[in-house]
Amino acid sequence: MGWILLSVLSAFFAGLVAILGKIGLKGIDPTLATTVRAVIMASFFVLVSLFLGKFNGIDQVQGKTLWIIVGAGIAGALSWLCYFWALKSGPATAVSAIYRGSIVFVVILSLIFLGEALTWKTVLGSLFVVVGALFFVL
Repeated sequence: MGWILLSVLSAFFAGLVAILGKIGLKGIDPTLATTVRAVIMASFFVLVSLFLGKFNGIDQVQGKTLWIIVGAGIAGALSWLCYFWALKSGPATAVSAIYRGSIVFVVILSLIFLGEALTWKTVLGSLFVVVGALFFVL
């Protein structure tokens, strides 16, 4: 499966997260909802990794790699927590539009940390994302 198809599937499932999350947040605290979601996701990934035999390489997760993955996990957890808090009180379309604006942060951070090129297409695309998100919010 190519990266474009996987990206589209990722976007589809992220859309489901917004809808199912918004429905599921009725009558429940966003922190608790995020915790339940995280436990389910962790369990799912453990089962998938076991099924695919991926724990054979667990000894490679050490040192700097471990700390980077820990940082990514904390960033992801904070992202989900803020996302569910926002979904609790905001419209799913506007919250998701702003959330997808993360691509602008990816552009900036990939320039700083990964040395990726900043092209006119990237800048224009980022502006379109910001303007599109503003249309959803305003």
